[in-house]
Amino acid sequence: MSGSRKTRVAVVFGGRSSEHAVSCVSAASVLRAIDRDVYDVVPVGISAEGRWVLAADDPDSMKIVEGRLPEVDGARSPVVLAGDPTAAALTVHQGTTVAEALGQLDVVFPVLHGPFGEDGTIQGLFELADLPYVGSGVLASAVSMDKAYMKVVLAGAGLPVGPYVVVTPRRWIEDPAGARAQIATLGWPVFVKPARGGSSVGISKVHGPAELDAAIALAQSWDPKVIIEAAISGREIECGVLEGEPLPDGTPTAPQASVTAEIQVVGDREFYDFEAKYLEDSTELTVPADLPTSLAEEVRRLSVLAFDALSCEGLARVDFFVGEDGHIVLNEVNTMPGFTPVSMFPSMWAASGVSYPQLVDRLLRTALRRRRGLR
Repeated sequence: MSGSRKTRVAVVFGGRSSEHAVSCVSAASVLRAIDRDVYDVVPVGISAEGRWVLAADDPDSMKIVEGRLPEVDGARSPVVLAGDPTAAALTVHQGTTVAEALGQLDVVFPVLHGPFGEDGTIQGLFELADLPYVGSGVLASAVSMDKAYMKVVLAGAGLPVGPYVVVTPRRWIEDPAGARAQIATLGWPVFVKPARGGSSVGISKVHGPAELDAAIALAQSWDPKVIIEAAISGREIECGVLEGEPLPDGTPTAPQASVTAEIQVVGDREFYDFEAKYLEDSTELTVPADLPTSLAEEVRRLSVLAFDALSCEGLARVDFFVGEDGHIVLNEVNTMPGFTPVSMFPSMWAASGVSYPQLVDRLLRTALRRRRGLR
């Protein structure tokens, strides 16, 4: 990277998942926060159909306004990133001709949530192109996205996870009665979820057998693989983790955990669903969470262990249930959590002394110094 020019960063957002709009809102905040004196920013949007376009550098166009969700305009000029390590550059195409080469990229900030962005797919493209990027690699992204495999890895590392059942499409066709019987052993209520989804899209709280089939059908409309989790009584506690910054001599350091935070759903909502998260004033966020010091420290310790168990890089948000007796259950790990200044991950780090612009800059610096290839 030449000292005569700024570091060029592509901020990639949108995507083909159900979290398209959430990604746009997160990216708007990142675009506002990036230090333009240090970074040359190229906004790249991925439409809901998967079309890559050169997006407008206009964060205000990606707000949620009166319940209207933002989306990437797929009619803008298409761009292409080749998986070629000798030419990690974006080109803009019009018709069959290359209209403009945007030049060499130095780093990518993929502000993408859900499948086809947070699940290792786009990370694989960046690896092929030998291009540094913010966040976890292919394996950690893929395993963390799939709640079933994530729980297998976390349990294998000795971390506390709750009871669950996985229903694959073949099992639901071949043995629905057996699946229903196994699910009933979890007790009622249960939560039925797309196995590879996020932002609570497609999730149902099921109070008894009569509601189960409809909930599985809803979840399958987003992901053919479904996970059913036993309802766990407890407070919803979260913790943010950042990859450790190396010492001046390059020696790596351990991941760092933020203060904890608590989510409380108020009003008529039974759980923290999509509307509660993004469209209604029905949640209360407490940062830091009102926990005994020893319990907060244990949540922070388990968060770092989960980060390491999944081989995460860059950042992750780790979600827990904490019972009245102090019993802790690890719910899930998000490798690219919501990223507006009021989202939980940045809020926890702001309360830990890392401002939103500092957080964005730290993630970019972490990506730039990471070893390329196998690591």
